Amino acid sequence: MTTPADGAALTGRRTPEAVHRRRWAILGVLMLSLLIVVLDNSILNVAIKTISTPAPTGLGATQSELEWAINSYTLVFAGLLFTAGLLGDRLGRKKVLLGGLAVFGVGSALAAFSGSPVELITFRAVMGVGAAFVMPATLAVLMNVFEREEQPKAIGVWAGGVGLAIAIGPITGGVLLDHFWWGSVFLVNVPIVLLALALMLWLVPDSRDPDPCRVDPVGVVLSVVGLVLLVYGIIKGGRLADFTDATVLGTIGAGLAVLVAFVVLEKRSDHPSLDVTYFRDKVFSAAVAAVALVFFALMGVTFFSVFYTQSVRGYSPLQTGLLLLPLAAAQLIFAPRVRLLVDRFGDRATTTAGMLVLAATLAAFATLDADTPLWILEVVFFLMGAAMAHIMTPVSVLILQALPREKAGSASALSNTFRQVGGALGIAVLGSVLSAAYRTEVEDELTALPPALRHTAGESIEATLGVAAKLGPQGKALVVPAQDAFLHAMHVTALWGAGVALAGAAVVALFLPGRRRAPQEDEGERELAESRS
Repeated sequence: MTTPADGAALTGRRTPEAVHRRRWAILGVLMLSLLIVVLDNSILNVAIKTISTPAPTGLGATQSELEWAINSYTLVFAGLLFTAGLLGDRLGRKKVLLGGLAVFGVGSALAAFSGSPVELITFRAVMGVGAAFVMPATLAVLMNVFEREEQPKAIGVWAGGVGLAIAIGPITGGVLLDHFWWGSVFLVNVPIVLLALALMLWLVPDSRDPDPCRVDPVGVVLSVVGLVLLVYGIIKGGRLADFTDATVLGTIGAGLAVLVAFVVLEKRSDHPSLDVTYFRDKVFSAAVAAVALVFFALMGVTFFSVFYTQSVRGYSPLQTGLLLLPLAAAQLIFAPRVRLLVDRFGDRATTTAGMLVLAATLAAFATLDADTPLWILEVVFFLMGAAMAHIMTPVSVLILQALPREKAGSASALSNTFRQVGGALGIAVLGSVLSAAYRTEVEDELTALPPALRHTAGESIEATLGVAAKLGPQGKALVVPAQDAFLHAMHVTALWGAGVALAGAAVVALFLPGRRRAPQEDEGERELAESRS
């Protein structure tokens, strides 16, 4: 009698026949799990203005508290990804995926009923713990379910699912905020988590590394502490509009020192959570750097784009979600097809072109003003989504195929860690640039206010508009200057983001491989050489 394993052996496959037959259904379940994590972040992008509104509409969160609501999730996520990948390889990816989804669901329910910005920041961190165990496990299972020749196609579909989540998130968030309270943007995760858990128990096979590494708790603590200190210092410097402040410099310095200690420990450890030997491979290092730089630029710019559409242009959360559709549609359209371009032109040409287009779209934000025609904004978003698809799909394949199949969890964790760290630093650094530029530009308009109120009003456009609303008719004079100051700050920040994307273009142009030869090309050249000899 032929077993599933025998069936796989007869066809030359490494996956059992039963798993191979349902591989696309398994991919659908993995994409649903991924959808929850990505959906939450894209929903939150639309909700940040509402959360910054004073109670009872929102929580009255300041700009720095909003940055922490995003970054508490991101930093915990990034700090635990190494360990999550290793635990998945050791304990089984399915078990880790189920546990991560359950924690994420509980964190979402708690975040929905937060009574203050501090509670929201705390429960977002809990959600980050769950997400850290979901994200690497989805790609690790994918790499073990699909054969090598099908992996680029499957990763393309997986990346297209990210585009779908980016599309659904803002629209879902807009609809929820139009009809319910701000906490509904988190509560919506709970039924999706329950569905994903049921489907996963039914369809997804378990897999693990037969020779797993030991867990490195000291490394995990150092990475999280170092990142939190670094990001805290950057955000505080932006809030004060003074990066020479002793507290700011001390916190940033301490964060960098802890991160250096983390790298030294990992180099010497026989069971590192981050295996630095992977970075000896130039292609792997360049691909990981590209991921970090892309999300540094992109997350920083999307953070301010919501305030541009809602606070300056006056659109509702739902309208803002609809405005972001072209970005998501482009990712959904192009991500599954990028492999065709890579086959023809190579990884280097495809990703470099994507990086250059991304830099151009970010720079285009520096030309937008309060009455720019909407079609221009929509074209910018569409090109941004197309650029993302042509960067993320090829580099994801390069990262995942650089390591052995058994280390898929570690490879996925590394990719996602640098994406999250890049995004967190992008929000912190570019958010601080935005905050400092805004305060510098608007402070002359706030001289008539009392000193304590003047400092609060200068934190962000939402803070200025909030103070203006409390002042009544005399506060109306602050609205136009606040919008003008924000536009100036947005233009400065957009050019910083474009500069980072250009740095990414240089990295991929120098270090990623060109076009890979097809086996038939090598065969043809051999036959030609033999005929001449």
